[in-house]
Amino acid sequence: MTSKSNQAAQGNPPLSEKHHMQIPWYDVIVSEERQADHATLEERASLVGRVGIMLLACGTGAWRVREAMNTVARALRMSCSADIGLISLSYTCFSNNHAYSEVLSLPQSGVNTDKLDALERFVREFDTQYAKETVRDIHHRLDQIQKMSGNYDPLRAGLAAALACCAFVFLLGGGPIEMICCFVGAGIGNWLRGIMIRRNWTLLACIGVSVAVACLVYFMVFRGLEMSLGIAARHEAGYIGAMLFVIPGFPFITSMLDISKQDMRSGMERLLYALMITIVASLVGWLVAMLVHLRPENFADLGLNPVLLLVFRLMASFCGVFGFSVMFNSPRRMAVQAGLIGAVANTLRLELVDLNTIPPAAAAFIGALVAGLIASAINRVDGYPRISLTVPSIVIMVPGLYIYRAVYNIGLNNIGVGAEWMTRAALIIMFLPLGLFTARLIMDSRWRKSD
Repeated sequence: MTSKSNQAAQGNPPLSEKHHMQIPWYDVIVSEERQADHATLEERASLVGRVGIMLLACGTGAWRVREAMNTVARALRMSCSADIGLISLSYTCFSNNHAYSEVLSLPQSGVNTDKLDALERFVREFDTQYAKETVRDIHHRLDQIQKMSGNYDPLRAGLAAALACCAFVFLLGGGPIEMICCFVGAGIGNWLRGIMIRRNWTLLACIGVSVAVACLVYFMVFRGLEMSLGIAARHEAGYIGAMLFVIPGFPFITSMLDISKQDMRSGMERLLYALMITIVASLVGWLVAMLVHLRPENFADLGLNPVLLLVFRLMASFCGVFGFSVMFNSPRRMAVQAGLIGAVANTLRLELVDLNTIPPAAAAFIGALVAGLIASAINRVDGYPRISLTVPSIVIMVPGLYIYRAVYNIGLNNIGVGAEWMTRAALIIMFLPLGLFTARLIMDSRWRKSD
């Protein structure tokens, strides 16, 4: 049995300071010339494990990680059994009556759709292009993927969050004043979060500080407009939108998909991780609201006719999903495709609710189903991972407003009102991954089977 840890932090501090130490992947190499499919069990197993832990670091679910590990193992003439969580995995490879086990871990969870795309293409091509190469050459290729730099610096990621949250608050019912304040607050909040992540701050500190700053900046911009332009106090309600850049869309969605495939360990860990982020963000937002006397009132009616509202919803949905895709490090083409999917799916959801024909939770299911079907069609043409297209396109459907209002009212001891908002939020959150699951069930023959 061999136990190892994966180290994803930047820089090279002294070994005594490292909590997650770097794995010496090249130390297991025995022969420099032997091709990978004829290497020792330890050499071949190291490739399987490295592919798995790199995919896990990109934020994809356990089913996809296991499928990729199995694909590589088959090409290397082995069997593989893996147990996968949120930031760790343990696996055993079997070959010629021998077994080799490893335990790998990550310092933290994250999302990187560009690297995820590169890894999935690597796995699809492994049998035909890489299995006959040497183990060292394959590790070199994995090094190149692992060292892929982010497509956007904290400033551009901040602008993406500003665009996404600005569009989000319009879709919730806000107008130009709320959008302007939200743009500034969310942009500065996510920019600060990016700086803190680069300096390896712990998760809860990044969430708490960035949400507090976003809400305070919204408040200051709002007060400035109130004093200079005399805007009405009811526009303060948009501060909720300024904190929505922290919505944990990937872990929320992948948790339910993992649970649906009976990957209970991964599903429950991801769900608890997403709930932790949501609860911390909501509590921090509530505390700031109490300090500066902000209240989540209903938005003022914009008075738009149905046709104009439909057009604006299409535009806002595209901008919101595009912004979230950029925050997930999607390249521009992938972000545009996700934005187009979100424009169709989210606008359809909102229009169905406005027509009063079905409840919001059922409309969310239909919106997610449409997003999943379109993403599956694009996957067959461009090869982009479905999850990289579907999650950004339905993150904008996550009821962040409902969740925050639930926490806000519970904090004021309005338990009945808070429970009502929480129930509404829970129904929508459960139906979103169910829509994606149904789309995969229709479009993916492998997904329909348990084995």
